[in-house]
Amino acid sequence: MVREESRQYYIVAEDILPEAIKKTATVKEILARGEAGTVNTAVKKVGMSKSAFYKYRDGVFPFHRAVHNRIVTVSLLLEHKSGVLSTILNTIAAEQGNILTINQGIPLQGLANATVSIDTAGMMVPVGNLLQSVGLIKGVKKVELIGQS
Repeated sequence: MVREESRQYYIVAEDILPEAIKKTATVKEILARGEAGTVNTAVKKVGMSKSAFYKYRDGVFPFHRAVHNRIVTVSLLLEHKSGVLSTILNTIAAEQGNILTINQGIPLQGLANATVSIDTAGMMVPVGNLLQSVGLIKGVKKVELIGQS
């Protein structure tokens, strides 16, 4: 067994990973979301053996898991319309993101800049998916990840 402090980690593009690694990550997500009650059920859903899952499970983590306990800061360009910021905050909360700070400028020419800092530790979806959801909200003109710590 490799000690945690001596392990090295790499960020690798999904398209070059072997199927067993991708399926292991999928099984872990299925289990985390509660879509399957047992490992056996989850591996059957993705078409892999339990032995392959157990072989890789302690070394495979989706990228958003690697940045857990991270704070991300998002820049937003919003239309000056009632409820836009509220819808954004509700979307973040629905994904278990914890709002730490909100800074919003005074609207100029019908648009306002806002910056939101989010604790992502409790989120079950990747930050990229959250930003994509926020970008689809009516009145959101631009969403950009500007930092993480």
